[in-house]
Amino acid sequence: MKHLLSAGDLTRDDATQILDTAEEMLSIAKRPIKKLPTLRGLTVVNLFFEDSTRTRISFEAAAKRLSADVINFSAKGSSASKGEGLKDTALTLEAMGADAVVVRHHASGAPHRLAEAGWTQGVVVNAGDGTHEHPTQALLDAFTMRRHLGDLEGRRVTIVGDVLHSRVARSNALLLHTLGAKVTLVAPPTLLPVGVEQWPVDTSYDLDTALEGADAVMMLRVQRERMNASFFPSAREYSRRYGLDAARMGRLADHAVVMHPGPMNRGMEISADVADSDRSVIVEQVTNGVAVRMAVLYLLLSGRQDHTEETHS
Repeated sequence: MKHLLSAGDLTRDDATQILDTAEEMLSIAKRPIKKLPTLRGLTVVNLFFEDSTRTRISFEAAAKRLSADVINFSAKGSSASKGEGLKDTALTLEAMGADAVVVRHHASGAPHRLAEAGWTQGVVVNAGDGTHEHPTQALLDAFTMRRHLGDLEGRRVTIVGDVLHSRVARSNALLLHTLGAKVTLVAPPTLLPVGVEQWPVDTSYDLDTALEGADAVMMLRVQRERMNASFFPSAREYSRRYGLDAARMGRLADHAVVMHPGPMNRGMEISADVADSDRSVIVEQVTNGVAVRMAVLYLLLSGRQDHTEETHS
């Protein structure tokens, strides 16, 4: 890989290599000194045109644990908020010597444009683009599932909620299919995207039926900020039909895990007692996110670091 733009670009071997590398990176977090010198001398820029404290901090921690220099660029309060576009911002970062650009953008396809237009010579990592994709979230979700369930071949994963606005759902559908899992998307008809029948998934409007035989259940946040129309009658009605509460959790097999990409609407798509239960791996997903992003940066940049050392020797 030169860039990580889409979960669909990963072969099974690619994904397995990232997940295996993340296992090694996770072990580093348990050491007294949590840093490796692997990417010393390289610069990683977090270029965020859209708010996301959790993802930005995760990438920042990952880069710093690999000894890279980190520059955080937020569009708010910057020249980008005054009208400077993605191209001009990217060219500025290129002039600063960015080796990697981790980009989150409100427009679907922005990371692809950045990578393909040649505005930066650095590697590009998609940290979420519009309602399109979020590949490192899918990788950390798969990593978390694999740690609890073993090989994902044939495992049944149910993804529930606002699929229409969810880049997490799309990336998970693609990656889990590549890893051999069987994915079912559950949502009201109004929250399933046009063309979902082309995705490598099954779909259902009935959560209770879809929970039967599930090895993992991923609840998606209802993204009210992206909704400009009424997609369901009321929050109470949505929670009644598509929320995961203790009674529904009781229908799951003993080994099944409950997941959520965060941040959560407690009491809507997931009840507080389920979110805080022993079955929940939501906090673990955050921890695993740093290890997975370390693995991605390491695999994309380690060859570049060798080149840098040769240049200076």
